[in-house]
Amino acid sequence: MKEMSDWDLIQACQQGDEQAWNHVVTRYRRLVFSIALNYGLGADDAAEIMQITFIMLLDGLVNLHKDSHLGGWLATVARRNTWHLLNRRRRENLEDEPLSEIVLVDESSEYQQEQWELINWLDDGLTQLDRTCRELLLALYFDPQQPAYSEVADRMGLAVGSIGPMRARCLLRLRQIMGER
Repeated sequence: MKEMSDWDLIQACQQGDEQAWNHVVTRYRRLVFSIALNYGLGADDAAEIMQITFIMLLDGLVNLHKDSHLGGWLATVARRNTWHLLNRRRRENLEDEPLSEIVLVDESSEYQQEQWELINWLDDGLTQLDRTCRELLLALYFDPQQPAYSEVADRMGLAVGSIGPMRARCLLRLRQIMGER
């Protein structure tokens, strides 16, 4: 069976195809789960973030269109849900502590904020790339399965020898979009 593109999956899901929905979940669950884990959440919380993220996808399917990048969309939603959970927990912890015990400058919090801003900045740059470059860079650098060039080439319908040069062109374009020289 031929691998379905994100757009084909979105369309099938919009029409209520349960197999397509299962395929979407199978394709992206590790990505969504790993985002929550990377922010320091445990497996139970990561599973909750994954569930919320896929529910939001189900609710938002009608708003997705042909140039929607499903992996990027899910990663953004998972990050935002993770941030909300972390912020809620931080507020709950602060409410339990006496005011004199609260540290006003939390370096780890500043570091996390910087990381979140960096991730959002990168995500914004990736969304401005054409579909082929975006898919290629996400597959090479953000796919938790870390596929080989041959797998990426098969998935995208490209020659294996074209992946390296295309990667270089796509990275150059991303640098231009993001203002780096």
